[in-house]
Amino acid sequence: MNTLSNTLPQQVSIREVGLRDGLQSISAIMPTERKLAWLRGAYDAGQREIEVGSFVPARLLPQLADTAELVAFAKTLPGLVTSVLMPNLKGAERAIESGADLMLLPISASHAHSLANLRKTPDEVVEEIGRIRAARDASGSAMLLEVGMSTAFGCTLQGRVEPAEVLRLLQAVLDAGADRVGLADTVGYADPAMVRELFEAAFKVAGDRLACGHFHDTRGMGIANVYAALQTGVTRFDACLAGIGGCPHAPGASGNVASEDLAYMFASMGIATGIDFDKLMALRTKVAGWLEGETLHGTLWRSGLPKTMLAATA
Repeated sequence: MNTLSNTLPQQVSIREVGLRDGLQSISAIMPTERKLAWLRGAYDAGQREIEVGSFVPARLLPQLADTAELVAFAKTLPGLVTSVLMPNLKGAERAIESGADLMLLPISASHAHSLANLRKTPDEVVEEIGRIRAARDASGSAMLLEVGMSTAFGCTLQGRVEPAEVLRLLQAVLDAGADRVGLADTVGYADPAMVRELFEAAFKVAGDRLACGHFHDTRGMGIANVYAALQTGVTRFDACLAGIGGCPHAPGASGNVASEDLAYMFASMGIATGIDFDKLMALRTKVAGWLEGETLHGTLWRSGLPKTMLAATA
């Protein structure tokens, strides 16, 4: 028995973000039928929350122009929480119309990144969140509104991001009507000590509405940072099959923590995710073929599960 089981959660959730965060970072457009196969494969592997796309203008992100079609298919899969990203009120209106379960709006704690990414200051984004919440309520939709705090640990454009500013904005978005919030290490600047300190402070502000950790493996710290957040009480994490994705303001960097590596860490520690490794790795192989020529990441695919875990799961 793992002695950590007394202090860590028995179960966590991994939200797969490859169909959005991963594909938007790749210039090639994956055909819709392959996206649908990816979505079905992830579901069959046991993943129960999937970010299927983003409601942004097709001219800006043609890779995600079929998001509504993916939402419609995802809604046919029992027990699947369907997430979509939207950058503004117009995108939120399309998200509400789609019938997805959760819409995620990014806000950057870095003023420089906010202007580059959304062409708004962080406080202008807070005002937009208030309008989105009002529109959601007026529509009668039960869709959750989640706000992801980007560049919470630093920014390639601005440099240091003050923790006090992160906490101020967390309180502001909650006051504006966000149902949930999360913290993101968008450009891979965090270390485990930073993660633990900021998440502990954020829990004091948001309580159980602090519901997600989003980490990039830019400098090889992704998994370690997930573990640090886990120790503070986080039980839901974003990850991407094959570790693709990333931020356009961190050129050349690896992307999100790999879903398969994260699921392996949790399973090795005795923490349930509901994920079937054989099916997930078969899906990775299939997606790798679809993304031939793209740089993929992660480590489990090279070595496979250890014999000790194979014996324990046999």
